[in-house]
Amino acid sequence: MRALPLVLFTLLFFCNCKEEAKTNIPSNLATEDSKEAVSLVVLGTAQDAGSPQIACKKECCAQLFIDSSESREVVSLGIIDYNDNKSYLFEATPAITKQTKFLSETMNAESQELPNGIFLTHAHIGHYTGLMYLGKEAVNADKVPVFAMPKMKSFLEDNGPWSQLVANGNIDIHPLDHENEVELTNQLKIVPFVVPHRDEYSETVGYKIYGPNKSALFIPDIDKWSVWDTSVVDLIGHVDYAFLDATFFDGEELNTRDISGIPHPFVIESLKLFESLSANEKKKIHFIHFNHTNPLLKEDSSQTLEVLEKGFRIARKGMVFKL
Repeated sequence: MRALPLVLFTLLFFCNCKEEAKTNIPSNLATEDSKEAVSLVVLGTAQDAGSPQIACKKECCAQLFIDSSESREVVSLGIIDYNDNKSYLFEATPAITKQTKFLSETMNAESQELPNGIFLTHAHIGHYTGLMYLGKEAVNADKVPVFAMPKMKSFLEDNGPWSQLVANGNIDIHPLDHENEVELTNQLKIVPFVVPHRDEYSETVGYKIYGPNKSALFIPDIDKWSVWDTSVVDLIGHVDYAFLDATFFDGEELNTRDISGIPHPFVIESLKLFESLSANEKKKIHFIHFNHTNPLLKEDSSQTLEVLEKGFRIARKGMVFKL
């Protein structure tokens, strides 16, 4: 009988964590007052190749190939300025068709199917290849502003098929500079900053996003935190939300490739780095950019419950944050 209270406590704790996993969405989601300000919308959370991933034979993908109803689009954010009736897309992913529609519907402006600008982080497949749908084979867009760093700009201009988008006037590339602010509207400013990553074709950047009242940090791809000459902890302290690279939960999940060749901060490493932060600082952190093997994709996994129990958040498609 003495063990009964412990058993009841354990069951109650598990149920509470499971419920938190299901409701890991801010309370301001889809509220009317959010349409009077600037809002950030999570449009996707998966790593470049998506989930399920091509040729995957692991259990994490097996059911998803049978039942495709679960939406796991590649990592992307949308920003909406309701006062100026403008929207912006961060990353042009292979799921750009669904993501621009979701952004348009969230904005309640179906007459505006394309964003007023697209910000790119780097030249890895999940972050820019969606630009192809702006070409003449698809929507044949008219000079959609694409914001890119110098090497990324040159890569698009000098290599087909992306150069065709430039030549045909489907996109209009706006150059970015490290730590130079871009003012999009009276209420919305963007600051790019270079981060260390595998830069085969372009540099890699993160973004600081400033609304009228709050700010966000977006770093979907980076090498280990320790190789960066900037303190991510300091950056977190200066924003209200931080969407951070969580490609792999740990080093064990990817047993078919040499993980040292694709360095990212493991979630377990980030949890250790951020463990001394206050509860309010931890709540700012929203892990994002999950490889198809990452158990954080599953809302009821033990790893998800562990992250939530420690006071951190996990980004999910459809989350809306007022800026």
